Amino acid sequence: MQIIVPNFLWVFLSTFAISAIAVIAILGLYLKERFLNKILLILVGLSAGAMMGGAFLHLIPEAVEEAEGSFPYLLVIAGFVVFFLIERVLHWRHCHKGKCNVHSFGYVNIIGDSIHNFLDGIIIATSFTVSFEIGIITTIVVASHEIPQEIGDFGVLVYAGFKKGKALALNYLAASTVILGGVIGFYLSEIEKFVLFILPLAAGGFIYIAASDLIPEIKKEESTKKIILPFIVFLLGIGAMYLLTFFE
Repeated sequence: MQIIVPNFLWVFLSTFAISAIAVIAILGLYLKERFLNKILLILVGLSAGAMMGGAFLHLIPEAVEEAEGSFPYLLVIAGFVVFFLIERVLHWRHCHKGKCNVHSFGYVNIIGDSIHNFLDGIIIATSFTVSFEIGIITTIVVASHEIPQEIGDFGVLVYAGFKKGKALALNYLAASTVILGGVIGFYLSEIEKFVLFILPLAAGGFIYIAASDLIPEIKKEESTKKIILPFIVFLLGIGAMYLLTFFE
């Protein structure tokens, strides 16, 4: 019991902090759209680097260490496919601009975002049961993505017709499902070999988000000068994950 309680508290505190990041979406009310877009592109670069580094330098090596053969790598591919299907089936949108091409998908976006955050909670909880270091690293990776995502989702809801106050409330409600995912994930992690499945699946999901959503956002920038800083931040994100391997 002396081991379980601290782990549970860390899971709760980490997921609660992640949910609170949704409040950052309110920045969109005060910052000029042009300046906000510049910030978001830099944050997208950081998030892409952190996700790539987190997957390849932490989650996959940990999964390979715990299992034998090609099974962990097959699960990484499965995670990539699963996140693709979630995005397609639920119209789960990752929007990193103040306005996106949405129609009546405001509520669908909330549902998709809620499921995404719920899965993040399970991943964070499972990571803490592996080790404290892996849990912290996974929380950092998720947090790096939540900031641009939640600001973007707020923009989607406003553009879909929600008033700003309601959009912010719904955005936080969707973000708070990460706490529920953390609680459920903590108890699911007690199932034998559950961790061996969730870590490589999470790695595949991180790779999918970075490769299919975040990096293309950077590539959309036509100006070579404007793309240099996000690219440098992308490399810094990978470098930060590498430095954390020494902490781990």
